[in-house]
Amino acid sequence: MKGRLYNNMSKLHKKYLELKQEDSSKLYLFKSGIFYIFLDDDALKMSPIFNLKLTNLNENVLKCGFPVNNLNQYLQKIRHLGLSVKIVDSNVENSYSQKDYLLNSDIKNLIYKLSHIDSNMLSIKEAYNFIDEISKYCKKIEKEMN
Repeated sequence: MKGRLYNNMSKLHKKYLELKQEDSSKLYLFKSGIFYIFLDDDALKMSPIFNLKLTNLNENVLKCGFPVNNLNQYLQKIRHLGLSVKIVDSNVENSYSQKDYLLNSDIKNLIYKLSHIDSNMLSIKEAYNFIDEISKYCKKIEKEMN
């Protein structure tokens, strides 16, 4: 297990270095399991700003991060500071802008909600409430797309 984790982390660091070579002015935030992490120079920069603990990714690479459920909170702070960040899902090859990443997450959440509804178990009132909730959620997504 430890070797597998190290190999995965090595891939993250390799991807980080590739992205930094393409555009060193951006911060790169990696989704890794239940955390978002900054690596190397990005970790050194963001750790004191957000009071995130620096730890070792491996013997040569530093990291700091936060739980995935705090993403919006940190993205708001990053935007407020005027910093540019790209989000990289460690399971996907691409990196995303904040807007594209959040939009993609919102669409996945919408699909999840829709696919897990059992219409046979809803009262008429619950069905109308669900339709209203989904409609509001879709309007939010549509607004973010523009």
